[in-house]
Amino acid sequence: MRLALIIIYVVVCLSLIATVLLQSGRSAGLSGAITGGAQSLFGKKKGMDDLLGRISTGLAVGFMILAIVLTILAS
Repeated sequence: MRLALIIIYVVVCLSLIATVLLQSGRSAGLSGAITGGAQSLFGKKKGMDDLLGRISTGLAVGFMILAIVLTILAS
């Protein structure tokens, strides 16, 4: 049981690292805000960045839950 959770934990960690690195930086958003402010004003979504943001949020929650569970199982 504990070994399976550790394997899942490592997969979640690596996936979280990959999704964070695949997201575009904040500086790209700032330059786009100056030139393309009207698009974001009318609710046009960025597509892939939004998807990666949702995935990384889910992975971060899973990371925290697994860390707590593994800590409880270790004691």
